[in-house]
Amino acid sequence: MVRLIYSLVFTLLLPVILGRLLYRAWRAPAYARRWQERFAMKGDIRPGGIWVHAVSVGESIASAPMIKELMQRYPELPVTVTCMTPTGSAQIRKLFGDRVGHAYLPYDLPWLQRRFIRRLAPKVCIIMETELWPNLVAGCKSAGVPVVLANARLSERSARGYQRIIALARPMFAALDWVAVQSQPEAHRFAALGVPVQAMSVTGSIKFDLKPDPDKQAQAEQWRAGWGRRPVWIAASTHAGEDEQILEAHRSVLDQHPQALLILVPRHPERFDSVARLISDSGLQAVRRSAGRMPSAQDQVFLGDTMGELMQFFGCADAAFVGGSLVPNGGHNYLEPAALGLPVLSGPHRFNFTEVSDLLEKAGALTVVQNAGQLAERVCCYLADPAERSKAGAAGQHVVLENQGALARLLAGIAELIEPR
Repeated sequence: MVRLIYSLVFTLLLPVILGRLLYRAWRAPAYARRWQERFAMKGDIRPGGIWVHAVSVGESIASAPMIKELMQRYPELPVTVTCMTPTGSAQIRKLFGDRVGHAYLPYDLPWLQRRFIRRLAPKVCIIMETELWPNLVAGCKSAGVPVVLANARLSERSARGYQRIIALARPMFAALDWVAVQSQPEAHRFAALGVPVQAMSVTGSIKFDLKPDPDKQAQAEQWRAGWGRRPVWIAASTHAGEDEQILEAHRSVLDQHPQALLILVPRHPERFDSVARLISDSGLQAVRRSAGRMPSAQDQVFLGDTMGELMQFFGCADAAFVGGSLVPNGGHNYLEPAALGLPVLSGPHRFNFTEVSDLLEKAGALTVVQNAGQLAERVCCYLADPAERSKAGAAGQHVVLENQGALARLLAGIAELIEPR
């Protein structure tokens, strides 16, 4: 009954949802394309195989090693990857080309999910991290499709949100066939929401299994060699309200290190132009990566306004700030810079990556800053002290290596559902 009410409310809100889609299309035209897929029509659907849902860019990148392994282990099974955003779609095609099927996930209405699942007829549905929808899970259950929540994470904040709609959430969580959860505290939160203990395993985070691409790192070294011996720091995956603080910090850094270069990489591409204007208004000289040239000695900011090059940008830096953390967005993936041996800086808002950031902080690999002043101070310390930044970077790499193995455990669990005994 509760899911029926949810579906009725969702139906009544469709005009608002479509209006929001049009608004987003006005800001980012890619949202206007392929709208039929959001109603379970068209799309590159490859039936009878493995279905992976990764909501956007971060989840698509995180799922890539798993998808590549599944393609190698089950070459007879086609893979279809769904997502919700144009940036996620572009990332999927960049990673896999036409080796996988791809479409947007339909809106979470029962008839749309039933139509989509009927067309796809998957042997298993693998959902990355936390992207759960009641009618999607119910549709899979009705069709006999096992559902895996892979690399599952659940912050205290998200758990409280689900508790507010527990009558809707509990049947959805109880219907999951297997939850491969990142940590024990998160497992307790999932259990409190209705996931059966026997349907859950603590496998760790597959993001620890990150293996930096040698070709990308070689490209980063080539870029950096062309910039001379100037110090470089990066602020990655930044959100609105953070860029002003980062630029303020960089002006302070320039007081002590006049040749310093900031690589500034906004999280969302629709903000690239507005951040470029913000840099210009701040009086700092900048070059955009999309302009096709590298920073000159006079450029003080390098705006990373491209997709899929974040690891190269990290590879050029001496220290890394991870965004979404000076504003209450919960942080982003701290393991990418740590895997490259960079000292990591974060704001206080880390609730989406609490366990990972705590591990790095206890190891001396991550430092939490509260504001622009503290950020500038820590950046200056790392730029001035190669030994200190090497020590912090080595600690981060050690944490990453010590916690690898989640991917193998995840694949073993998926195999039991694809190849039932």
